[in-house]
Amino acid sequence: MTRAKVAVIGSGNIGTDLMIKVMRLSDSLEMAAMVGIDPTSDGLARARRRGVATTSDGVQGLIAMDGFGQIDIVFDATSAGAHVRNAAALAPFDKRLIDLTPAAIGPYVVPAVNLGQHLGAPNVNMVTCGGQATIPVVAAVSQVTPVHYGEIVASISSRSAGPGTRANIDEFTETTKAAIEQVGGAARGKAIIVLNPADPPLIMRDTVLCLVDRLDADARAAVVDSVERMVATVAAYVPGYRLKQAVQFTDVDATAAVRTLNPDLAPAPRTQVGVFLEVEGAGHYLPAYAGNLDIMTSAALQVAERLVARSEAAA
Repeated sequence: MTRAKVAVIGSGNIGTDLMIKVMRLSDSLEMAAMVGIDPTSDGLARARRRGVATTSDGVQGLIAMDGFGQIDIVFDATSAGAHVRNAAALAPFDKRLIDLTPAAIGPYVVPAVNLGQHLGAPNVNMVTCGGQATIPVVAAVSQVTPVHYGEIVASISSRSAGPGTRANIDEFTETTKAAIEQVGGAARGKAIIVLNPADPPLIMRDTVLCLVDRLDADARAAVVDSVERMVATVAAYVPGYRLKQAVQFTDVDATAAVRTLNPDLAPAPRTQVGVFLEVEGAGHYLPAYAGNLDIMTSAALQVAERLVARSEAAA
């Protein structure tokens, strides 16, 4: 089988981990180029040692490379602002872009939830690490009962947050909130990220809280089943993704002040669904505590392989 050639823009932690995943795990993708702006970066050095073509001249260096015309898919693992510029530079060349930044130029894609809906889009957005970890759970709950409010808290080790992540905190919360609503199905969403400086570093932890109508025993069982099936779906491409404890249910009285969460809600008995997750990294390039980066690269790899499978099926 002929492999589709891919390029990775961004030679930092995420881009380097993604490169290694492509080379180790994929039967349908071939690393054609690693692109950075720092000629001394470890990502570019590792790519050169593996025989991958490199440039430290950014996206313009990629465009000027021999073999650029044969590249099918470009991953962007830079920053939100840089992706806007990179996408504009690549627009004339008809490449498929997979955006691992919070720029959100293209539609949000969470593979376990909506990958099949956006395979024809020229530029798909992988939301954020917190979004990839938590939106599947919001979607699982919304498959059983309407989610009036969905809140997620992503707690990651500060050591796993590089310059791009730190520069994009605002974009993280805004993009994740929008995707909780648009992909997860919540009427209102909220996202919070915590950079935990604990030493030794802690593995990524995520909390998902969904406010729904009052659930009886049968509905609670249906929610548990839906969440557990969704967790298994994500774990199929992110092996370190797991429930930390059983799904929790807390009844909320009709007198509770939930209009601060969703002003459209009339007083009524509700139930809060609490789901607690842990994401351990696979250790391909990053330490196990960097599950936040591992889930992003694993999800992006899923998208690229599905794009290739779709193209082959259509040929």
